[in-house]
Amino acid sequence: MKRSFAAIGLAVAAGVAVVSLSLMQFGDAKADREKGPRFKVDASWPKALPNKWLIGQVPGIQVDRDDNIWIVQRPRTLTSDERGASNFEPGVPATVLDGAVRPQGAISDCCLPAPSVMQFDPKGNLLRAWGGPADPGKCVETLSEATTCQWPNTEHGIYVDDDLNVWLGGQAGGAVLKFSADGQFLLQIGRRQPPVRNNNLTTGGVNGTPLLGQPADLEGDLSANEMYIADGYTNNRVIVVDATTGLYKRHWGAYGQNPVTDPGPTTYVKNQAPSPNFANPVHAIKITKDGLVYVADRVNNRIQVFDKTKVGAPCVPAGPGTCGFIKEFFLDRETLGPGAAWDIDTSPDRREKYLYNADGSNNYIAVLNRQTGAILSTFGRNGRSAGQFHWVHNMDADSQGNLYTAEVDTAKRAQRFVLRGGRDRDDDDDDRD
Repeated sequence: MKRSFAAIGLAVAAGVAVVSLSLMQFGDAKADREKGPRFKVDASWPKALPNKWLIGQVPGIQVDRDDNIWIVQRPRTLTSDERGASNFEPGVPATVLDGAVRPQGAISDCCLPAPSVMQFDPKGNLLRAWGGPADPGKCVETLSEATTCQWPNTEHGIYVDDDLNVWLGGQAGGAVLKFSADGQFLLQIGRRQPPVRNNNLTTGGVNGTPLLGQPADLEGDLSANEMYIADGYTNNRVIVVDATTGLYKRHWGAYGQNPVTDPGPTTYVKNQAPSPNFANPVHAIKITKDGLVYVADRVNNRIQVFDKTKVGAPCVPAGPGTCGFIKEFFLDRETLGPGAAWDIDTSPDRREKYLYNADGSNNYIAVLNRQTGAILSTFGRNGRSAGQFHWVHNMDADSQGNLYTAEVDTAKRAQRFVLRGGRDRDDDDDDRD
């Protein structure tokens, strides 16, 4: 596939992009010959799970303040033989909780669905596991509007704050849940119900919280006691809420527009002007130490960058510098299908010099210069062996620069990539926090 890149400020008026594109070829973007960090897969991570547990698709992974690694996984995605020791058959017909009862019980010796939320140490040892269909006591799973802890039908996204509170997103559910590290329910934002598209709705959830579409990802700015939500599927916006109460604070769409005027889910078309709206889904969000908000517009193959102090107020975009919009980076612009911008993270040096993009369509991690958007290198390729990817969906770096990745579809795994060198380590050791 021919690769191309552009980092361009786009003039946008009344929700319509007015653009003049000058695309650089992939090789031109690397003309400075800068080398990014290099990684080597650790095939021994994580260690084997206890209790005959097996994990399904892993849509979210997060490193906490102690460099322990959390995942959220989807037990319902295990096939019948993958959960052969279970008394329940996955699929239809199914109860809300688990699946159809097997009339003769288990069909094989292994395995059982693991809990949805799991914490590992850097060596791969399992530290905690709770939540989801395998552990319904942590959160009543029901469609009842009277229930204030409604486990999502499809888990999607995890964020662990500095107090070790665990935040979960929910595709096919419409709620964000907050728990303590041990799984004690603390807060729900939104309401579990069939998704309702309304990009400008600011109430309607439980306890006065905003009604969400299908939230995909979360990022905390706890210095301001705020939670940013990529909302996500159905809705195509970023929404910011109070991290204690869950109440609405502000929201925006592509280029910082508010109210969001998008016409609905769009299909990416090559060789056309960039869309004035986010496509479905707004898949990931990252806040950097210098106050920038990076948003992964997955199907549009781009990352948009905003000033967190200026974005979210009522505003009609008119180009870079308005509505808090700063710039955008394009990634593999010829990618179709699920798109190229799946998740965003940064290197852990003080300047956060490198930006990482997980590309679940081309199945590699791209390393970018965070300031220019130049793609410096990629690693990984499509496959199921160690170090390869199939639908790489989420990632996070620890304090030493090691990178952890999570895969969905049929890959159903998490991997660890050890930092093996690169300019960030050589030049920025003195900048480490």
